[in-house]
Amino acid sequence: MIETNSLTKIFKIKKGADIPAVVDLTLTVREGEVFGFLGPNGAGKTTTIRMLTSLIGPTSGTARVCGYELGLNDQDIRRSVGLLTESPGMYDRLSAAKNLAIYANLYDVEDVEGQLKKYLQMLGLWSRRDDPVGSFSKGMRQKLAICRALLHEPRLLFLDEPTSGLDPEAAKLVRSFIEDLRSQGRTIFMCTHNLNEADRLCDRIGIFRTNLIEVDTPQNLRLKLFGRKVVFHLRSVDPSWIPLVSSLEGVSDVSLIDNKLVIALENPANQNPHIIRTLVAQGADVQFVGELRRSLEEIYLQTMGENQDEVAKS
Repeated sequence: MIETNSLTKIFKIKKGADIPAVVDLTLTVREGEVFGFLGPNGAGKTTTIRMLTSLIGPTSGTARVCGYELGLNDQDIRRSVGLLTESPGMYDRLSAAKNLAIYANLYDVEDVEGQLKKYLQMLGLWSRRDDPVGSFSKGMRQKLAICRALLHEPRLLFLDEPTSGLDPEAAKLVRSFIEDLRSQGRTIFMCTHNLNEADRLCDRIGIFRTNLIEVDTPQNLRLKLFGRKVVFHLRSVDPSWIPLVSSLEGVSDVSLIDNKLVIALENPANQNPHIIRTLVAQGADVQFVGELRRSLEEIYLQTMGENQDEVAKS
């Protein structure tokens, strides 16, 4: 659905040094997946979206979007994608329906009324269709902008901070809507600062700071950066159990935190029962066992920190 090869954007400044916004981006986004693009402010995420939607041209490199070549089939790319910008502009004096109708006509949507009703109902705005957009809250404007991005039934949807600034109820509705789109097989390229949201919604994530640093599923990144650790909650701990557990096959590390043994394992499903039997044989009261789950925030901060260290060394 998206294929880039060394895609680069450098902004030329008349007086001063050139600014590299995106450098050598090589990436594939598969059809039907939700891809999360994560990075700090100024990392080049929005610039990447602007290139992939043919709003600006790259300095170098190539890309194919929905089968069309960037720079050669720009009009086809624009017709094939939907775009939600971080700060979507609307005509405040016009009604929600008239705002959408303008864009539907630009995209040559055949059943304009039907498409307006479909998406306004899906996002809970049908009863406000005749109200001026200037009277809408930020959450309502965001939902209206999502309707606008979907009117022409795009194959690929770009979302730039889709829940930014929304109250919890509106953010939950937007997340649920994205999940519905995923279940329909839509391809979604999403930039977000909400790491819990990315963890929940995205099939894969790319961590980006001008260059692409890591790409994988959240689970694979957890394993790569932290391995698998299981927490054994005990009523009390005898320190002599630690070397005993450390000697067991498949155990790579054991640490003691309060009355909990945190054990790094290759295959918890196979090794947990043996560890439990060993501890019980030593007189341990095992209260419960759970795998330690690292948050996407920890993955992100660890990756960005390692990247900073590499940059400092170079």
